[in-house]
Parts: sequence; C-alpha cells; structure tokens
Amino acid sequence: MKRSRSLVLSLVAALVATLGAAWVALPAYAAGATASFVKTAEWGSGWEGKYTITNGGSSTINGWSLAFDLPAGTTLGSYWDALLSSAGQRHTFTNRSWNGTIAPGASVSFGFLASGSGSPSGCQLNGVSCGGGTPPTTPPPTTPPPTTPPPTTPPPTTPPPTNPPTGGLPKHLLTGYWHNFDNPAVELRLRDVPAEYDLVAVAFTEATATPGALTFGVDPGLAAALGGYTDADFTADVRTLHSRGKRVILSVGGETGRVTVNNAASATAFADTAAALIARYGFDGIDIDLENGLNPTYMGQALRALRAKVGSGLIIAMAPQTIDMQNPAGGYFKLALDIKDILTVVNTQYYNSGAMLGCDQNAAYGQGTVNFIVALACIQLEAGLRPDQVGLGLPAGAGAAGGGIVAPSVVNAALDCLARGTNCGSFRPPRTYPGIRGAMTWSVNWDVSNGNGFANTVGPHLDTLP
Repeated sequence: MKRSRSLVLSLVAALVATLGAAWVALPAYAAGATASFVKTAEWGSGWEGKYTITNGGSSTINGWSLAFDLPAGTTLGSYWDALLSSAGQRHTFTNRSWNGTIAPGASVSFGFLASGSGSPSGCQLNGVSCGGGTPPTTPPPTTPPPTTPPPTTPPPTTPPPTNPPTGGLPKHLLTGYWHNFDNPAVELRLRDVPAEYDLVAVAFTEATATPGALTFGVDPGLAAALGGYTDADFTADVRTLHSRGKRVILSVGGETGRVTVNNAASATAFADTAAALIARYGFDGIDIDLENGLNPTYMGQALRALRAKVGSGLIIAMAPQTIDMQNPAGGYFKLALDIKDILTVVNTQYYNSGAMLGCDQNAAYGQGTVNFIVALACIQLEAGLRPDQVGLGLPAGAGAAGGGIVAPSVVNAALDCLARGTNCGSFRPPRTYPGIRGAMTWSVNWDVSNGNGFANTVGPHLDTLP
C-alpha cells in the first residue's frame, strides 16, 4: 500500500529532529574516478608514458594520488605535471598545486619516461583500482537517512612538499642563460627572469687554482650595474624562482671557461666543489658548457660522483658547440652517450657554426635555416640520445651571436618538423620525435634586450607540441 507524500515527509522530519547532530556522515569518496594509461612513444631501450585521470562522478575531486608498479629492470626517468615518491618498484604520483582539482567530467594527465620494456601494473587511484571501484562500505543505519544528504569531504590529499623534486621539469622546456657579468645586454636580477623560462642556467662558475674545482659568487661588475646585488640576494632569488616552479642550474665554462677535469683527482674536486655550491645557493643541477674541450671519461666520472652526492633529482644539462655533436666518438657526444642514463638534456648551440653536415651526410647545410637545425639535431636523435634529451640552442636576436641568428618563428618551425613532421624545409628527418625536449637561448639578457621575442614566441609554442 502506498503511503501519502505528507506522511513520508512527516516521518522524515521527525527522524531529522531525533538524530540532530548525532548524524555521522559516511566516509567521503570520489565515485567514478578512473585513470587510463597509454605509451605515447617508444624507442628500443625505453618509452614515454601518460596517465589520464578522469572524474566521471558528480562531485569535484580535490587532490589525487596514483600508484603503480614497474617490473624489475624497468626504471623511471624524468616526469612532468606531478610529484613523485618511490619505494622500490612502487611509484606514487601526486598532483601539483595547479592540477589537483578535477571538476565532474574533466580530466588531468601527467607523463614520464621509462627505460626498459615493462609496463605499469597494479594501478590504484586514491587507494582504489584505477578502473574504478567501490570503497569500503559502512552498514546502513536501521532507520532511513534524511532527505538532505550529509555533507561530504574530498578524498585525502597528499600535500606537495615545499621544495618540489628538482626532476620535475615540463615535458617540453624553454632554457635560458642568465648573465652573471656585465655586458651590453640588459642586466637583470635573477628574480626578474621572464616567466616563460622553465630552466635558467646561471653563467658561469669559475675555475680555481685546483684542477677541476669550481667557485661562484655574484660578479662585482654585475652588482655595481644593478646598484647592489649580493650573494644573499642571489640565493633569495633562487628560492623565488623555485616558488614559481622554475629550476636554476649552474653553468660551467663558456667561451673563456678554463675548468679542466682530466684525471681522477680533478674529477673528485669537481664533484666536491659543485655539490658544495649546489647546497649553498640552492641550485638544481649543473650545465656543462666547456668550449675548449673536455675529457669524456673523467667528466663522466665527475658527474656520476656529483649525482651520487646530490641525489637522483640532479639536473644535468650540456651546451656543446655544433662541431662537438657531429661524431658520436667525439668528446662531448661520447660523454652524452656515456651518461645517457642520468643525463637531462643536451642543448646544442646551432649558431656560430658555418656550414655543417646533417644526418643524411649528403649536403652541407648553412646555419640560420630550418634545414640546418633539423638536419643536425637529427644526428643526435638517430645516434642514441632519446628525444627528451635533445634541445635546440639558438641565439636570442641581435648582439647574442656572431652568426646563425634566426627569427623565433624558425625555431618553432624546426620544433614542428622534428615533433610532427610539419613546417619542414627541403630536409625531412627519417621519422618524427614527439618527445623533443625543447629549446634553449643565449641568453635571457639578450632576449630581454630584444623585446622578449624568443621567450614570447617559442615558450607558448612548446606547450602545443605533442
């Protein structure tokens, strides 16, 4: 027999009055949340993976944590758009500050690189199977619940650390060199580097009387030009960039760099002093920009020792000249291949070069063209470096280089050609490389001097790459 609507409402009202504040809400749960995985690229020794988290429920997700296992022999490399913690082969990714909230029907994603042939298994999203599921239940009360559902709380969120892991770089990044010296370009405090730059290389550290040893401090000429700028100011600026999600590395070398690492003792001195500078100023890594030659054996030893001291989050970048990346047996190229397992990115300087052979070995390409950039980057991509380890280094307009200056649109075209196979010149690479890491410019200061054309053009374009 059906009860009348008024009788039902009366019973419900009486129940609410009886229970009052004693009503206890069931544990909150973001129903309908799922996560899917896909390998977006593969190359013999590794692959790029992407997880997409979708909120199929009716309430907003505020914070997520996704964990999975990788089989023995498969290791994680760089990652983006998430924070990472690992315990053995179990890896847990949590949201960053900007992508923890997922509205009903919306999705967020994060990606990573892995070495080995395995795939993720045992995936859990906020403690439940990534394919969706039902959380542990509580027996229902013996009396009907009130018509107004009790308030819910979002699933627990693992707060991001105050100092994010240094490996958390974007998939495609813009690198710029910041001048620790006074020259005709605009002088800048580190905190005034434009926001488009993801990775800032501080140029440069100096050699000491001890072979391999490094030293660093704010250049007196720069301090005077800025009306006062101290080591303490610089260190505070490094923290400021960190608060913006940027990374800052210390560059070793430059055109007049005299740092030499030619034996075991100098390798140890390099690692010890670099680690001390990283700890003192808060640098996230090291950049090798020695234009007067290097010994790949002992520099490789130094960089591995430095990583052992600093940790797996150490960023290791390189900025070789074009000639240094023509032959895999050469010093710089050999070093890159020897430390491929810990190397972050090689930003080859595609300028001040003249004409060079491309990976087809059939023509000498002239600098300052899409063909030149693509055909020479192709050498590294086909000779063993992963696409995520290859960046395109170009000057930031007038004053920044003696030759090879191109419009920022040419840099974008080269990125498109390598990543998508579009906007190529007459040279087309044998395949596409959607994981191409990004672009570098010499320098932030020259870019600012020239109206920020490089950062404002190339930076946003990097976000459109696959």
